[in-house]
Amino acid sequence: MLPKIGSIRRKYRHINRFRHIMSVLLKHGLGDLVVRSGLYKQLGVGRRFLARRKAEPLPAPLTRWQRFRMVLEELGPSFIKLGQLASTRPDLVPPEACAEFEKLQDTVPVFPVSQVRQIIETELGKPLEVLFKEFDETPVASASISQVHRAVLPDGTVAAVKVQRPGIRGTIEVDLEIMFHLAELIEKHIQGMETLNPVGIVREFSRTIKRELNFDIEAGNIERFARNFRSDKTIHIPEVYRHLSTDKVLTMEFVEGIKVSDIDALADANLNLELIANRGADVILKQIFKHGFFHADPHPGNILVLPDNVICLLDYGMTGTLTGHDREHLGDLIAGIVRRNAKRMTRSLLRLSQLESAETVESLEADIADFVEQHLYRPLKDIRMGSLLTQLVQLLIRHNLKVPPVFYLLDKALITVEGNGHKLSPEFDIIEHMKPFVQQLLSEKLSIRKLRKDLYTASLNWEAVLRELPADTRNIIDKIKRGKIRIEFEHKGLEPMLKTHDRISNRVVYGIVLSSLIIGSSLIVLSGIPPRWYEIPIIGIMGFLTAGAMGFWLLISILKHGKM
Repeated sequence: MLPKIGSIRRKYRHINRFRHIMSVLLKHGLGDLVVRSGLYKQLGVGRRFLARRKAEPLPAPLTRWQRFRMVLEELGPSFIKLGQLASTRPDLVPPEACAEFEKLQDTVPVFPVSQVRQIIETELGKPLEVLFKEFDETPVASASISQVHRAVLPDGTVAAVKVQRPGIRGTIEVDLEIMFHLAELIEKHIQGMETLNPVGIVREFSRTIKRELNFDIEAGNIERFARNFRSDKTIHIPEVYRHLSTDKVLTMEFVEGIKVSDIDALADANLNLELIANRGADVILKQIFKHGFFHADPHPGNILVLPDNVICLLDYGMTGTLTGHDREHLGDLIAGIVRRNAKRMTRSLLRLSQLESAETVESLEADIADFVEQHLYRPLKDIRMGSLLTQLVQLLIRHNLKVPPVFYLLDKALITVEGNGHKLSPEFDIIEHMKPFVQQLLSEKLSIRKLRKDLYTASLNWEAVLRELPADTRNIIDKIKRGKIRIEFEHKGLEPMLKTHDRISNRVVYGIVLSSLIIGSSLIVLSGIPPRWYEIPIIGIMGFLTAGAMGFWLLISILKHGKM
């Protein structure tokens, strides 16, 4: 359900922010978007004002999506986060927009330590000096939602304290309302934009950002990863200190290591780059194929390397979850890619998209066979799996097939891990790393234990159906006898015609009222009913003036193609 922001109170509550957004769009040469979306009408700004506000000269010719990226950067954290999410959704935005929005970074100033102290003491209920033996006032990291400070617990343990920005929830709530309203305007007034589904992008962003604002969820994610990897010595998961954490403050183990992107520092520390690349890939692939719960943002800034080539992941706010069936279909897809089997790839993609028809199968299989010929003729070690999956997703989009949103996070994670691996080791081959995971997954799928479990589950479902069938059948027959069976029809695509019909009907009624007013005023004038002004009845004069105003308004409305 979309938040309603069309009321006068909320419109004027956000009017300054709306005007700021409009000025930024104009500044970066997107004034046509302001006019075509009707945003200037919402703010009472005329076209004369827009004509005076020309776009500022930019240093070099820029594409439209580059200008959009600059707009998002200038509008601040909420809009930057929106662009970052859009970059992972090729089903919602064009590929060139995805590539541009990937460049968005969280570049925000730190907030004062006095506010940090106030938030921590309010959330944890004790003075800062009681909670921590030491607390570094200078943050070690600052992002759009939070910043992180180094601290020492009373027992001497070094910790990282993640503190949510003051007022960020209110700011994001306001920006979400505005985003929904802008998306509705764009979708409604700009032809062709409905195919990009701007409202859908904002709805997905709203769901994601609200989860990131709750640090309890992130703490739970960390603990879940710790359980999954408790016996794996190649990865280190930071410990969460629950007694010092709330939904706005997250206290965890402070981990010192070398960023995986700092190749020189890794080499100077005599660490094994090839082993780091292999372990980093294995960590993510275990999450995907074994646990079905994966870190969705493993960019270099979120990966540290510890002594003995141990991998440590940071920032668990964005994660993805795969069902058992999703993992099976993904394994089938990768097996089809390895074996260059177009039929198997088609079957897996259709199952992932949860849609299968004879026509869809035939056309999709033809395109995938062509795709195999174009892209899979090379040795597997020369194929980039991340970009290959992206192209397959775009192929599904062209066939109007929908893939669960988690697979876009999965695609992003694989692209990032593959990129990290190639930087560390030119010979890195992610498909070779995938093979044992896929083989194990497919073996489990055909195992006696798995078949027995599936058969047992299916028998329970059929047992429930057979048990309820007589009662359901009797219920249907009783309703037929009483004449209570209803068939409902849903018409789609009639909304524009119905709106036009309503507008025509309103204008006809308006014209009838206008004609009646003119005729009635004429009769009053002819009857000479007092009071009179210059021997003309005042009531008649008022009727003619009202009719003139209404007629003028009707004419303007028709000329401007407005709604009545």
